[in-house]
Amino acid sequence: MRIASLVPHATELLFALGLGEEVRAVTHECDYPPEVRTRARLTRDVLPAGLDAGAIDAAVRERTLAGDAIYELDSAALAACEPDLIVTQALCPVCAVSYEDVTAIAHELPGGPRVLALDPHTLEETHADVRVLAAATGREAAGERLLADANVRMQRVAAAVGGLPRPRVLALEWLDPFYVAGHWTPEMIALAGGEDIMGRAGEPSRTVSTVELERISLASGAPDVAIVMPCGYDAPQAAAQAHAYAPTLAHIGARRIVAVNASAYFSRPGPRLTDGVEVLAEILHPGALPTPANAGEAIVVDVLAAAR
Repeated sequence: MRIASLVPHATELLFALGLGEEVRAVTHECDYPPEVRTRARLTRDVLPAGLDAGAIDAAVRERTLAGDAIYELDSAALAACEPDLIVTQALCPVCAVSYEDVTAIAHELPGGPRVLALDPHTLEETHADVRVLAAATGREAAGERLLADANVRMQRVAAAVGGLPRPRVLALEWLDPFYVAGHWTPEMIALAGGEDIMGRAGEPSRTVSTVELERISLASGAPDVAIVMPCGYDAPQAAAQAHAYAPTLAHIGARRIVAVNASAYFSRPGPRLTDGVEVLAEILHPGALPTPANAGEAIVVDVLAAAR
């Protein structure tokens, strides 16, 4: 089977299912596992390089309101890899090539490749997608092993933190403007022993104003920890954003500010969400579990202290 993956979390899942050799082409953002870097690239970002967070948000809004994509698909390169299966998503126009564009191009390709969209909103739906993709590729046994491992690890975290106080958490997926993280993130926070004070499980991330953040803090208590997880950013990039907005987050009462590698462990609804739950447990309840092996590259702590 020849597979083209048009979304990074699908690429990660395909490799986790043991399908790396079948993956012929990927997006320009696919960077994990490392061997994916040898695959052909099918997309490019149309936004100018070097934009800050506010300019990125403005550019994305302008293009999506106009019905324009922020990624371009190289249809000739896609045809050249002769895919039997194209894996994409329709959930977020910011995250991948337009689903409608993909299906239109696929319809014109010889052999009529199957187009499979993975669009999870919750942790349960990310696990369901494992089974969907495993069934589509004949890797059902590998899919069940992957899910069994994820369930064991998440249950281990939940058991370790179950009797501990639950810190109040503000999870921010973007900072200019502020976006409260939604979808699967509130569930991850709950599993890791925290209370998400603004996120809504299974619902899209949403913008909030500083006034709204202040109102929540006054009404029901300030966050014990603000977790800065800007979509698509690694830990150093997230830390830079956290430092820039530390005074505002301190003003609303955040006692700690922590930056994380969102691109690897939170933004992408793939296999590494399990690692993300373990990372959150380390942030919220250090010492309750063995320190994750990836903690050094996943977490930047004491952002608030450094900003003072």
